[in-house]
Amino acid sequence: MTKPASTHDTGPALRCLSLGAGVQSSTVLLLACEGVIPRFDVALFADTGWEPRAVYANLARLRAHAAKFGIPVRTVSAGNIRDDALDPAHRFVSMPLHVLNPDGSHGLARRQCTSEYKISPLKKAARELLGYPHPRRVPRGLYVEQAIGISTDEFTRAKDSGVKYLRNVFPLIDLGWDRARCADYLAERGFGETVKSACVGCPFHGNAGWRWLRDNDPDGWAEAVEFDRAIRDGYPHATRQGQELRGQYFLHRSCQPLDEVDLDPPAPGKRHLRLVSTKAVEDDDPDGCSPWSCRSGAPVTGERAA
Repeated sequence: MTKPASTHDTGPALRCLSLGAGVQSSTVLLLACEGVIPRFDVALFADTGWEPRAVYANLARLRAHAAKFGIPVRTVSAGNIRDDALDPAHRFVSMPLHVLNPDGSHGLARRQCTSEYKISPLKKAARELLGYPHPRRVPRGLYVEQAIGISTDEFTRAKDSGVKYLRNVFPLIDLGWDRARCADYLAERGFGETVKSACVGCPFHGNAGWRWLRDNDPDGWAEAVEFDRAIRDGYPHATRQGQELRGQYFLHRSCQPLDEVDLDPPAPGKRHLRLVSTKAVEDDDPDGCSPWSCRSGAPVTGERAA
C-alpha cells in the first residue's frame, strides 16, 4: 500500500506516526521501537480533548516506552471538541449527531469533526516539522512520510493525505497484519488493555461501545449523558447565530436519550423486532476513529437548516 516513489523522489525528510493510541497505531509504534519497521522521528497524537481516560492512560505508557527508543511522542490539538460544541460563542462544530426529524424520520447531521480536530492539526504539525508553516509554500519534493495504523481487515479505509507534503503509508497492510494479530502482539508485550481510540461522545458508537463506557469509565459516561442532553436542540452557537436547526439531536442512533437506551445485549434465543440488525446496533463502531480513515458511518440523510 506504500505509494510508489517517483524517479525524482529523494525520500521523506522525516518519518512520523499518526498515533491514536488505539490498537492498530499502538502496534505500529511498538513495531518501530523494535526495529521491525523504520524508526519514526516523531509520533503525533491528535487530541480532540475528549478521549476516554483509558486512551490517555495508554498514551502516557506509550510515550514513556517510545522515549526509551528515541521516538518522541507529541500531542497536537485544535481544541476540545466537547467544550467547543457547547460554547455559544464558538464556531459551529460539525459532529455527526443523529437527528430525529419533525416527520419522525431519522437523519445524520453534517460531519467534519475528524477533519477539524485530527487532520488539520496533523497537517499543521507536518508543515512545522518541515520548516514551512502556513502560509509558506512547501518546496516541491519535500514531504513527511506519515504512517497510519490501518490493518488488512480495514484496507478500504486507507486513504492518501490529499496534500503533497504529507504522504500516508500503511505498515500493517504491508506486513499483512489484521486487528486480531495486532491485539495478540500488544498482549505479548504487556499492552493487552489497549482500547479503541474514539471520542467519548462519538455518535458512531454501537451499544457495545456505549456499554463499555458506562461500565468502565463512569466519569466519561456522565459527560456523554450530560452532552447528549445539552445538544437536544442542536448546537448553542447555531442557535445564537439565528440558524434554526430542524428536529432533535442525539448521540445514540436510536434517537433516544442516552441514559434511557437499553444497552444490554439481548438474551440468547430472545426474539427482537428491530428495523436494523442486532449486530449493527451492537457493533456499530468496530474500527474506532483515525485521521483520513474515519468510517463516516452511513450516508448522510439528515440536513441542517441554514
